[in-house]
Amino acid sequence: MEEIIRQFPNLTENQIQQFQKLEALYNDWNAKINVISRKDIDELYTKHVLHSMAIAKIQPFEPGAYVLDVGTGGGFPGIPLAILFPETRFYLIDVIAKKIKVVQAVVDALGLKNVKTEQLRAENAKGDYDFIISRAVTNMPDFVSWIKDKIKKQNKHELKNGILYLKGGDLTEELKDFPKAAEYKIAEFFKEEFFETKKVVHLPLKFKA
Repeated sequence: MEEIIRQFPNLTENQIQQFQKLEALYNDWNAKINVISRKDIDELYTKHVLHSMAIAKIQPFEPGAYVLDVGTGGGFPGIPLAILFPETRFYLIDVIAKKIKVVQAVVDALGLKNVKTEQLRAENAKGDYDFIISRAVTNMPDFVSWIKDKIKKQNKHELKNGILYLKGGDLTEELKDFPKAAEYKIAEFFKEEFFETKKVVHLPLKFKA
């Protein structure tokens, strides 16, 4: 929590309280439904919350923007970003029902009015989005094939509309067919050892490509 407050000094008291509640909520739910690995739950704020918020260091979301979180799992990166950007609308989807059950319970407990959740495959999601976010659910070619027709035409952010993807390691092979993809090293923002090989990948996509 200290690192989150240091990295994001403009948080309101309400946002700080929402972030603080995450630990108890996930510990409670994880005891019933395992959505975060046992070894990671003790490092929730570094490996899940702060990791999710790396996207905000690359591109803060504007009020009124629409963001789709594909394969949200336990609610990452969507929930931390929804706390951070209360005027941005987030749609969190996952194919696994028990995960969405946990995500909805956390959303309700935090009182997040800007989040909609649904058990859904990415290909079946309706609507157009400024950004589609995810955390390493699959390789980039497959991911693009799932969501390529869901990008808004009008850009309202510094980065062009498209994908913001949390991924680690050497992505040369995976991104070879995407010359417009840009890699941002998270270690330039967050100093914890966990982030040494982690990146945010931005891939701009055309409207109805």
